[in-house]
Amino acid sequence: VIDKPKGQTSHDVVQAIRRASGERRIGHAGTLDPMATGVLVVCIGSATRVVDEIQALPKVYGAEVCLGVETDSYDAEGRIVARGDPSAVDEAAIMASLERYQGWVDQVPPMHSALHHDGRRLYELARAGIEVERPPRRVWVEHLRLVDWKAPYLHLEMQVSKGFYVRSLAHDLGAVLGCGAHLSGLVRLGVGPFRLEEAESL
Repeated sequence: VIDKPKGQTSHDVVQAIRRASGERRIGHAGTLDPMATGVLVVCIGSATRVVDEIQALPKVYGAEVCLGVETDSYDAEGRIVARGDPSAVDEAAIMASLERYQGWVDQVPPMHSALHHDGRRLYELARAGIEVERPPRRVWVEHLRLVDWKAPYLHLEMQVSKGFYVRSLAHDLGAVLGCGAHLSGLVRLGVGPFRLEEAESL
């Protein structure tokens, strides 16, 4: 269980452990974006056969959402495409918007994602300036709560199923609140029984 450093890809972590261990069979159980930190479960040797089982476990995230700025990738690494005024947003409006995301939710994945469309990754199309229609995917939100709110930043904690995009949640909240938003920080606190408290630094 690795606490993935900010700025590195999940593949970078696998490569580092491959070099250090000398083991060729290594896989991670659930990609974290480069800007994200936190729990990355890495399976080594014969343990690679349980990667799919671990990927299917629920995930716990701590997220920082910045209101008033919308980006093409839905996170802080993207290009700013719109600005809004979040001054009218209050805690009551935030709480009301969060109630939409409890239980089963139909979520549209971001264009900047590794999903496939006609044999190509969505992020490859996005980099070429192409946007395609993405069918919504049904995902489960066990809980989603507001931890802190200091304009324009709100901090959330959530437990969600495999396939949930926290970036899409940030983008959707910005649309519901009428001011735009993007994901400005993300830490994965847990994957099933694997917790950040037990994670090793790379």
